[in-house]
Amino acid sequence: MPCCGPKRSRLTSESGPTPVAVTTGAVWWVYLLRCADGSLYTGITTDLERRLAEHNGDGPAGARYTRSRRPVQLAWCEATATRSEASQREAAIKRLDRARKLALCATQP
Repeated sequence: MPCCGPKRSRLTSESGPTPVAVTTGAVWWVYLLRCADGSLYTGITTDLERRLAEHNGDGPAGARYTRSRRPVQLAWCEATATRSEASQREAAIKRLDRARKLALCATQP
């Protein structure tokens, strides 16, 4: 389920996540970031806006990988119902080669 739509401008200069209805608990997001050097970073979170800000230097919790590759932009995201589903999807995406990750990013409206 793609997550990005008309509200994406809050997160990047392009556009932002549209919440997906989930019946229980918090929504977990799986996301791909495009770093300033062109590399891709995959992660999970319950708050995309906060996490993107952290990756870009707002707060102490940004990933070590993205610290030297700022600014980063949200390239793709997907909502899942549980942390387990998000972690499994993240692991599957990390196993993809770069071409397939870029193709995944291209599926985002």
